[in-house]
Amino acid sequence: MTVKGSATRPNIILALVDDMGFSDLGCYGSEIDTPNLDYLAANGVRFTQMYNYARCCPTRASLLTGLHPHQAGVGHMTDFMGEGPYQGYLNRNCITIAEALKLVGYQTYMSGKWHVGGDGSGVKGDEKHPRPIDRGFDHYWGAKGYFHPSHIEIDDRTEPAPAEDFYLTDAITDAAIAMIEQSQETGDPFFLHLAHFAPHWPLHALPEDIAKYEGRYKAGWDHLRTARHEEQKGLGLIERNWEITPRDSHAPPWEKVKEQDWEAARMAVYAAQVDRMDQGIGKVIDKLQDLKILDDTLVIFLSDNGACAEFMPSQGPIGWRGGTTPDGKTIHVGNNPLYMPGGADTYMSYDLPWANASDTPFRMYKHWIHEGGISTPLIVHWPKSVAPGQITDAPAHVMDIMSTCLDAAGASYPSDYHGNPITPTEGESLMPALQNPDWRRSNPICWDHESNAAVRLEDWKLVKDRDNKWELYDMNNDRTEMHDLSEQMPDKVHEMENIYTEFVARAGVISWDQHVDIMNSINPRLVSARWHLRTQYPGWDKGY
Repeated sequence: MTVKGSATRPNIILALVDDMGFSDLGCYGSEIDTPNLDYLAANGVRFTQMYNYARCCPTRASLLTGLHPHQAGVGHMTDFMGEGPYQGYLNRNCITIAEALKLVGYQTYMSGKWHVGGDGSGVKGDEKHPRPIDRGFDHYWGAKGYFHPSHIEIDDRTEPAPAEDFYLTDAITDAAIAMIEQSQETGDPFFLHLAHFAPHWPLHALPEDIAKYEGRYKAGWDHLRTARHEEQKGLGLIERNWEITPRDSHAPPWEKVKEQDWEAARMAVYAAQVDRMDQGIGKVIDKLQDLKILDDTLVIFLSDNGACAEFMPSQGPIGWRGGTTPDGKTIHVGNNPLYMPGGADTYMSYDLPWANASDTPFRMYKHWIHEGGISTPLIVHWPKSVAPGQITDAPAHVMDIMSTCLDAAGASYPSDYHGNPITPTEGESLMPALQNPDWRRSNPICWDHESNAAVRLEDWKLVKDRDNKWELYDMNNDRTEMHDLSEQMPDKVHEMENIYTEFVARAGVISWDQHVDIMNSINPRLVSARWHLRTQYPGWDKGY
C-alpha cells in the first residue's frame, strides 16, 4: 500500500460540528466525555480565541471560501434575497477549499451537512442549488434527520434511507471512514470535510449514550456554569481575572425550576449527542492509525456557532416537524415536560438556560456577535509539524481556514477559476500560529449577521446588537464583555466604527430594516411567526 500525505503535502480533515458551545468539550472545561477530541488537543494546539460567524450557513460559507459570507453569496441563510451578497448560495466569484486543493492534486470528500446552496438540501444541482460535487468535492454523503431521514444523498443522486438501525451521527462517521479507505486507492493526498449535524436540535440520542448522563445534571445550570468556569481557569484557557457573566436574565435560578428532572434529562440528551460525535472522531482516528497516516494528516476541529438558545414551541415556524414516526408513534413537537427527550417521538431543544452553560464563561448565543455567539473551540492536530500540548490565545477566524489548508498543502489561492474572477481571500494562514503562540493576525476581523455586528482590532472589540449602540471591550482584561468602555474611549469607538463601515461597503452588507423588508416580501408568514415567538416567549429572542 502506498502511504499518502507527507510533511509538505498532508492529508487534511476539516471537522465541523453544529451548535456546540465553547465549553462543551472536556479539553475546554466540560464534564462531557470527549476523550478522542481531548487526545487531539493534548497532542496538538488549542485556540482560545477562535471565531465563527455566529450561525450555520454564514459560517459554512466563510469557512469553505476564506471570505466573508456576503462576499460568497450567503450573507444571511439560504433564502433567496436577491442577486449578490444575499442570494443564498455560493457564487462563482468564490472558490471552495475543495476546488482549490483539487488544483494541486487532492482527492476531495465530504460527509455531513452542506447548507450553502439554495434551499439547503444540496439535492437539485442547478446554479442556485449547488451540491458539494458541483463545488469541488469528488464524493459526498449527506442526510437530514437523526433517526428517520426521508432519504440520503450520495454524490448526485438520492437513495432511500435505511428503515431501522440508523443514527445520523454514526452514518456520517461511517461514510467518512469509507471515504478515507477509498482515498488509499491512489497515491494522492485527500481533503475530507467531516460536517456533523450534532449536537444541533432536536434532542435525539441513542439510549446507551443517554444512560451515561442520567442524573449528572440534577445540580442544575448554575452549578454547571460554576464548575466549568473553574475547570477552564485550571486548564489555562481563560484568565483568572475575567469575571464569569451573570446567569442570563431569561434563565431562572435552578432552585426555582419546577421540572428539574425533565430539565436535567434535556441536558443529558444534549451531552449524549456530543459524546456520540466524539466517539465518531475516535473511529476516524483509529482508521488513520490503522492506515499509518495519522502523522501525515492535518486534523482541524471546530463548531459553526455558539450554543443554541432557541426555544422549541409546539406551533409556529417549526410546528410542521410533527406527524408520526415510521412505526406510527406521534411526534410530540415542543419543549413539553410531559414527554422525556431523546427518542424519535419527541422534537425538543435544550433551551436558553443550558445554552448559557454551554457558552461558559461568555454571554449570548448563536445568531449574536457577543463572545458566546462566535467563540468556538479550535483544535489543530498534525504530529509531523505541530508540537503537542500548546494553547494559543491568538485571535483567529473561520476565514483563516482556507489559507491555512492551502499553506499546509503548498498551494496558492487563485485569482480566477474556470473563467471567473475570484474575490481575494480575507483570511490569513494560521500555520505560523501553530509554531509560535505569540503570533497575531495582521488585519482586523469584522462581522455582520442580521445587523448584529462587531470589529476585533488587536485587543479591542467593538460590538452591538442590531440597532443598539456600540459597546467597546478590552479583550485582554475583560473578554467576558462585562465592562463597556465606549463612553470613556470615544476615539477608539470612532476608529473601529470606520473599519466596520469600510467592511460593510466592501462586503455588500444591508441594514436590519432592509433585511426585514426583503424577508417580508419573500415570506411574510414566517416573519410574522417569528415576531409571535418573540412576544410569547421572550427568551426565544435570544436565539434569533
